[in-house]
Amino acid sequence: MAGKVQRTEPRALMPKRVKVDPIASNKIDRVDYKDVNFLRKFLSENGKILPARITGCSRKNQRMVTKAIKRAREIGFLPFAGTGT
Repeated sequence: MAGKVQRTEPRALMPKRVKVDPIASNKIDRVDYKDVNFLRKFLSENGKILPARITGCSRKNQRMVTKAIKRAREIGFLPFAGTGT
């Protein structure tokens, strides 16, 4: 088998950490666009929306967070990405 590389020692596998949905764990029904401190948890330092694989949100809750962040940006509560401070 010319294409396969055999390893002499087994790879050290790290146990997978289960991510907890912060919205479901706090039993939040709706994400409010006026709650800026909560929404900042889902933004990077540059103001970009973090993906669900990093935040641990479900698809449904990630969509609610995204809509709330976009509404807060339009009103002026949150900055747009890449506009500085």
